[in-house]
Amino acid sequence: MGRPSQSAFVVTLLVLAGCSSPRPAVETRQAAPAWTDPSPHTSGFVIVPGARLNYLDWGGTGPNLILIHGMGDNPHAFDGLAAALGTQFRIIAYARRGHGRSSKAGPFDTATLTEDLKALMDSLKIARAHLAGWSMGGNEITAMAGSYPDRVDRIVYLDAAYDWADPRERVAFKALPFDLSPKPANLASPDAFKAWQVATFYPSAGKPDQIEAYLRDLVDIQADGTVKPVTSDSVSAALAEALFTNPRDYSRVRVPALAIYAETMLDMAQPDSAVRAKQRPGKNNFSGRSGQHRSSGSNVNSRESKWCGSGGLTGTSCGPRPTRWPRR
Repeated sequence: MGRPSQSAFVVTLLVLAGCSSPRPAVETRQAAPAWTDPSPHTSGFVIVPGARLNYLDWGGTGPNLILIHGMGDNPHAFDGLAAALGTQFRIIAYARRGHGRSSKAGPFDTATLTEDLKALMDSLKIARAHLAGWSMGGNEITAMAGSYPDRVDRIVYLDAAYDWADPRERVAFKALPFDLSPKPANLASPDAFKAWQVATFYPSAGKPDQIEAYLRDLVDIQADGTVKPVTSDSVSAALAEALFTNPRDYSRVRVPALAIYAETMLDMAQPDSAVRAKQRPGKNNFSGRSGQHRSSGSNVNSRESKWCGSGGLTGTSCGPRPTRWPRR
């Protein structure tokens, strides 16, 4: 074996010198505490034919109340409503297939989604319940009340007493005067997505953190820090097609029904004056597609509680078909 060259010794000395020189102090930062969902519910899953459904259970000792969200949403949409209703109901909300943390596989026709609801009730040993559906959730509660009236006490349409299969609804939906889809910049990070959601849908929210759980179940964080909607474009298209091609049969509903309508699609505290002008009541035929029960929750809480609460379960006369609640 040959002797090492002089240059090799020099390189070795330089390396050793570098290793022995003082290193600058490394700044240490305390890790931010892990986020926890403040809403007082438990989360679980049930297996239904062809899908796995995520549900939230707020507990409570009163009658069963099952909350069903709209298209593209998740059960955390009801965090505030469930808290306001308190313990006077045993409250459950779940992510229908294609949404939130539930399975994304179809089919998404109303008959399948209604059987999913029935299977959820069976798995949780709920023999009978009040049902409240928001937007698309009106399909399940209508079908459930018609097909399984012995399992349903009362139904509440939260801006949901529209038949999406009516061709006029589809035309109106396609003619929305504003875009509700996030742009790539809105998906650049969780903070960017939150800022867009708050500015678009919740400009009057006093504490945006109250929708944190809802936002987290709308997207998945990618390796590069961007976010991606949990409901893909193809699943969204399949859901929309099912929604627009599955008519409701209100004539089969033989349980008391209450319909609460929103006046506008978006919060009128929306900073864009052009958007506010386009959605004033009476400006178009689609003024009521909204989740405004979240920003105007006190009225809904009161009406829903009086309608479904123990004090209103007897001695109330009402027809089987949903009727428009008087606007203020």
